[in-house]
Amino acid sequence: MMPVPASAKGAPAASAFVTWPQFHGDAASRGLNPFETTVGLNNVSSLSLKWIGDGATIGEDLVFRSSPVVGKGLVFFGTDAGQVLAFRATGCGNSSCEPVWRADLPQSIYNTPSIFQDTLFVGTASPEGRFYAFDAAGCGAVCNPIWSAPLQVGESSAKVSNGVVYVGSDGAAPGLYAFDAHGCGQSTCSPLWVGTTSSAVESTPAISGGFVYVAGQDGYMDVFEADGCGSSTCNPVWRGKMGAPSYGSSPAVSDGQVFQPSFDGRLNVFDAAGCGGNVCQPLWKGDLENYGESSPAVAKGWVFIGHHEGWLAVFKATGCGQQVCEPNWFGEPPGPVAENDSSPMVANGVVYIGSMASKVYAFKAAGCGHTSCNPLWEFITQDPIVNSSPVMDGGTLYVSGSNFGSVAQLYVFRAFGT
Repeated sequence: MMPVPASAKGAPAASAFVTWPQFHGDAASRGLNPFETTVGLNNVSSLSLKWIGDGATIGEDLVFRSSPVVGKGLVFFGTDAGQVLAFRATGCGNSSCEPVWRADLPQSIYNTPSIFQDTLFVGTASPEGRFYAFDAAGCGAVCNPIWSAPLQVGESSAKVSNGVVYVGSDGAAPGLYAFDAHGCGQSTCSPLWVGTTSSAVESTPAISGGFVYVAGQDGYMDVFEADGCGSSTCNPVWRGKMGAPSYGSSPAVSDGQVFQPSFDGRLNVFDAAGCGGNVCQPLWKGDLENYGESSPAVAKGWVFIGHHEGWLAVFKATGCGQQVCEPNWFGEPPGPVAENDSSPMVANGVVYIGSMASKVYAFKAAGCGHTSCNPLWEFITQDPIVNSSPVMDGGTLYVSGSNFGSVAQLYVFRAFGT
């Protein structure tokens, strides 16, 4: 995982808050925090709301898909009104906290920011959108970018590996864009190279083993050399055939396999090394029955993903010996449910996921010995649609959302006695 060594200006140094610098935690997007030890199976049921971070009131605002990231003693996420919000990770001593700093951008933010060393990356949507780099420590109350690039970025979140930041574009020139994470010494930077795709890219890249995996809306997952190809434009080294588009769903790489959902309700599982040809078929598929935009988390031999019926669907990462596998078990909350487009994350034996039924849930990651498992904990938020990915880090659970779609909010939970 990417280290973030310096503390924020005016904020206390917090070495515990360095483990979740980008969407789903690491470059491979496993959705696993292996360093969490404070909250687990024994005390997750005692999680309670500690404080709420209230976004700046600049008119009605909400959070759509932008999940928290944690680093430099701060928590960051973006909003529909184009705000980049930075809150002190430890709170402000009150039940309601204001941002330490923010940036006001002219287009909506539907992706998760990413932290690399002293820099925060985030993209904005619309044809006039840009890809921005900010000083992560802030610059005062309202900040301007260090550099930017003209690039329409929808739900694709930036990923950083080996000093290169990768992001997908769903604009007029779609593709995978690779920038020097240290910038170019100018206010406007050009990409190091662009990976050509035949359709818009809204999925977040995953980087592992020298390759970058990213899915498109043409029904294929494209795989590029992470170092590029020695040219300004690069073609995929191989493609994985999904059979249906990917929109917000993104790949995760673990133990030599790539897990990529598609909009036909399938979890497509590929050999991360490819098949020796230009186009590869999945090793096996998981049946999710219907569409969805959740991205999988992979931990301890299980694959976790949101289900369109409002459940958490869980598969064995090795499959079932058949071409199509059914979930091994479901996390099924009682009462009314709604589609789960939130991407689950796993920490210390617990899997967390949001819901479009205004709730956040925690389940035992190893299951309960039955095909249907009840949550260990749940919380009703003021946000009708929680489709961001929760983050458990340093004994604190962070969930980005809104107050009935009017004020962007950060919900922050701690367990009793921690």
